[in-house]
Amino acid sequence: MKKVHLDMISSRRHQFLGVSIIFRWWKISLRSEYRSAKPGETKETHEDFLENSHLQVQIALIFGARILDYVFNMCEGKFDYLERLSDKLLLKIICFLELEDIARLSQTSSRFAKLCKCDSLWEQIVQAACDTVSPDMRALAKDVGWRQVFFTNKIQLQRQIRRKKLRQGRQKDKKYA
Repeated sequence: MKKVHLDMISSRRHQFLGVSIIFRWWKISLRSEYRSAKPGETKETHEDFLENSHLQVQIALIFGARILDYVFNMCEGKFDYLERLSDKLLLKIICFLELEDIARLSQTSSRFAKLCKCDSLWEQIVQAACDTVSPDMRALAKDVGWRQVFFTNKIQLQRQIRRKKLRQGRQKDKKYA
């Protein structure tokens, strides 16, 4: 049994020392012919990495196209710190946004579209908007989803407010008639 471990590190050092991509690999095996294999390392500046198609292909094959794109952007000075945050942490942040901002955020990428439609986000939003969440409401959410429950609840609330205003308007009309 032979196993190859790979590691990729991108470092941003002091501006005078430069920045580099470090690609390390080592083999782990019970076979005697691989026991003497020494770890390898390739160290490239960001500029050299952008021109090294062989290393780029290796990174794409091993780590995937998404990581290769991330490394390209980093080498070009385009840092996306949100990309590195977990979905769980992003959901905690998103639940503090206004509804209009959530709608706008959902249009920025497929990842944010998925997160902004996530049932756990809308459950948090419903719980924050409502004083209590009844078992009936939870059962309905199980069937139709928390997002649907939130907007259905809002529409019903708007209808009730509209009906109340109409009743108040009719009562005023009767007083003056």
